[in-house]
Amino acid sequence: MKKEVNRYEAQKNPIDSLGQLKTLSKLDITIFSMTFILLAIALLALLQLQPAFEELHLERMGTLWGKALIFVSIALLAFKTSFLGFIFVLRLKYKPVASVKNDQLPVLTVIVPAYNEGKLVWKTLHSIAGSHYPKHKIQIISIDDGSKDDTWTWMEKAKLEIGDQLSIFQQPKNMGKRQALYRAFKMGAGDVYVTIDSDSIVKTDTLRNLVSPFVTDDNCGAVAGNVRVLNNQKAIIPRMLNVSFAFSFEFIRSAQSQLGSVLCTPGALAAYRRDAVLNCLEDWMHQTFMRQKTDIGEDRAMTNMILKQGKNVRFQSNAVVLTNIPERYKNLYKMFIRWERSNVRENIKMSQFAFSNYRQGNKIGPRILLINQWIKIAFAYPLVLLMLAFIVLHPALFFSSALVSILVFSSIPALFYARYYSKGESLWMYCYSLFYTFSLFWITPYAIATASRRGWLTRELPKAS
Repeated sequence: MKKEVNRYEAQKNPIDSLGQLKTLSKLDITIFSMTFILLAIALLALLQLQPAFEELHLERMGTLWGKALIFVSIALLAFKTSFLGFIFVLRLKYKPVASVKNDQLPVLTVIVPAYNEGKLVWKTLHSIAGSHYPKHKIQIISIDDGSKDDTWTWMEKAKLEIGDQLSIFQQPKNMGKRQALYRAFKMGAGDVYVTIDSDSIVKTDTLRNLVSPFVTDDNCGAVAGNVRVLNNQKAIIPRMLNVSFAFSFEFIRSAQSQLGSVLCTPGALAAYRRDAVLNCLEDWMHQTFMRQKTDIGEDRAMTNMILKQGKNVRFQSNAVVLTNIPERYKNLYKMFIRWERSNVRENIKMSQFAFSNYRQGNKIGPRILLINQWIKIAFAYPLVLLMLAFIVLHPALFFSSALVSILVFSSIPALFYARYYSKGESLWMYCYSLFYTFSLFWITPYAIATASRRGWLTRELPKAS
């Protein structure tokens, strides 16, 4: 047993060097070069096409719809700029809660639902068992949700090596992640529940950092962990998303945390106060949307129900988890569709209480966060239709302005990543923005139109490596 754990610890070392610059490959350099050549050409084209832009502007000012379009565009830009400034100020004030002492740490039930994860679940369970956390204060429950591969075999192996600290169970058939979590919530004896995806690895100090806000804030109902990409050196898509995730979590969620209103505690790593979970557990388990039982978005739904109780939801940047993300386009867009459908549903749910007197203290901040979410949804169709019309009528103007916009707005997350992690890796943000703009722009409109559909979409057997 000791040999297995020590061998795993050797595999885990790269986690501690997360974000450090690695030597760029020839492929990386080629992709970066092509990206910036394209953006430079677009910038030059934009300067050359300036008279055409001015002529188009004058034409629009001569019509009622044109004036309305300009007014809406200016208003939208003003709101987005103000919102970014608002988030930036909150981010400057943010500091993660430092780990409390061992005798203050709460008793945990760490829950790991698994489906078709193979050996990855073994790695996940060992990373949890290897945490720098008092052993007598951790109960680990892992549930195999009817896997069709060797996931159960690896769970049994982990059980033999870890011992009584770990309890493993099998669902009689594949019943869904929410059902597996529900079963574990009902069995858990901890004061705090921690949920970790079975394709995720935690650092040794993650758990103690994650749960410390429950000790320092009596009204803390949930805490979101800091999700980074585990397979970020294996393919281009994970490398791009690693930079995007850093900005999404460490910039956006840290600002939300200042308001006590992180909108989503991610499935990869989240912690919940036991009482807050039990207060809404049955509603969460039997949640419906358009008269159908909900089988996705369990993390956002739980967050919403805890926020509704008037509890604070925090983010801990020092509680890092590395998780696998799709390496292929097909699996990536399926994941994004699932996330966006959940956003549509839970924005509706949040709107039912966010404008009431649901909590003490600041309620304006959370409402601004929700309004920003709704603006993205409300303008999804108009922006796509406008984009398509612009491409047909003025293709040169569209592509030059779109690419220059990517150059400008991608610089914010790129500079953030360069400041805190790696200058070289930060360049992936420009590549990701190009990739998203031209191949994933349809996700939000499609998710809105299909928000009532059920299904996990990406629950399939992994390909043999």
